[in-house]
Amino acid sequence: MFMFKNKWKLLGVVMCILMAFTFVGCGSDNNGDTNENGEASLGEQLGYKITGIDAGAGVTQAAERAVEDYDLDFNVQTSSGAAMTQALTDAIANNKPIIVTGWSPHWKFAKYDLKYLADPKGSFGGEEHINTIARLGLKEEMPNAHKILDQFNWDTTGMEDVMLKVNEGEDVEEVARQWVDNNQDKVNEWIQDAKKVDGEPIRLAYVAWDTEIASTNVIGTVLEDMGYDVTLTQVEAGPMWASVASGDSDAIVAAWLPATHEKYLSDYQDQVEDLGPNLEGAKIGLVVPAYMEIDSIEDLADL
Repeated sequence: MFMFKNKWKLLGVVMCILMAFTFVGCGSDNNGDTNENGEASLGEQLGYKITGIDAGAGVTQAAERAVEDYDLDFNVQTSSGAAMTQALTDAIANNKPIIVTGWSPHWKFAKYDLKYLADPKGSFGGEEHINTIARLGLKEEMPNAHKILDQFNWDTTGMEDVMLKVNEGEDVEEVARQWVDNNQDKVNEWIQDAKKVDGEPIRLAYVAWDTEIASTNVIGTVLEDMGYDVTLTQVEAGPMWASVASGDSDAIVAAWLPATHEKYLSDYQDQVEDLGPNLEGAKIGLVVPAYMEIDSIEDLADL
């Protein structure tokens, strides 16, 4: 009889301990880790991570600056443009939250319902433009190529048309050829007063961003039609600028200014020639799917 009573007493103690732990667990939403339904907070679902691209990219550096400016408990995870868009695609397919470093023009805005987070502190700067940069001496040594590059100018609609088709699996050289053939009026503006050559070599460098893949292949196709032997070389942003400054490349059509490539322009401005914008209205920032209920970078401080 004595042992029976003690068993019940022991069971009562165990039940009290379990109830105490249950009570503590239910109250864990006070530290922001869970919501009232016991689910992980948005910050936890995101892993307190911003999915970025390569470490040398201006948009990645701007995202890191935003983390400091807004005192966020987030880290910018560097990857590549392709890895970033794949992560975005996977998240949207599963209706999951994600924050990525974004820029426009880009095919993702044509394919998905996305939004930029407001940036009241201006960490990402204002509107950008994409410039053409040539090596010193190109105008004197290759005047016709210089003229074509200087007159190269298109809009976000044309660029996103090329980007989207490439993203959907079409060959970039074939897409560039189709665009040039279908937009001969625009191409004629670029080649106006330029003479054809016979196999003169020209070297263009570019970064592996969808925008620059599109623009470099399009202008490369035009230069080929004008008789040039065109070599396109994919590199990171820093080496791209350095190659023009050193003369290893003749030009780039991939300079995001004034913010994204600000450092590179500052480093090399006396060693290159800036031919001005080939595309206006570009933008960088933090991008999320439209279904996420946050609208500003400031909102991330509360997650």
